[in-house]
Amino acid sequence: MSRRFMLVVVAIYLGSGLLAGNVLEEQGYAARVLLAIGVQFTIIGLLLNFRGLTERLPQTIAALSGTGFLFGLMSLYLISLIDKEQPQAGLAGLYLLLFLWSLAVDGHIYRHALSSKMGVGVLVAVTIFTINLMLSRTVFG
Repeated sequence: MSRRFMLVVVAIYLGSGLLAGNVLEEQGYAARVLLAIGVQFTIIGLLLNFRGLTERLPQTIAALSGTGFLFGLMSLYLISLIDKEQPQAGLAGLYLLLFLWSLAVDGHIYRHALSSKMGVGVLVAVTIFTINLMLSRTVFG
């Protein structure tokens, strides 16, 4: 995998995250996106280094960026369907399924990158999500 390809996919992923912040008109969204992506890439980089698999970092980052971009698009679509005037349990259920699917996909990527079992990959995905959630709440309130 070429480094150039990885950088292009990362740029698209970052750009889509920043664009989502504008679409959602949410204050501080760009900073939260940058923090979350930075934490995700740093943790997987450290884990790959610890396992002696640093040559897998570009491919792993490209895979996370590409799938993150696609899940972001699907998420934005679901958010665009929200009607603030009435509860929409079906839409909330779809959003939850999308979130769980994204954790499973990330877990699959981590599993392959780390040459581990799916359970370990999902554990890494959930751990990174939890760290990001705690950091975001600490930094941004």
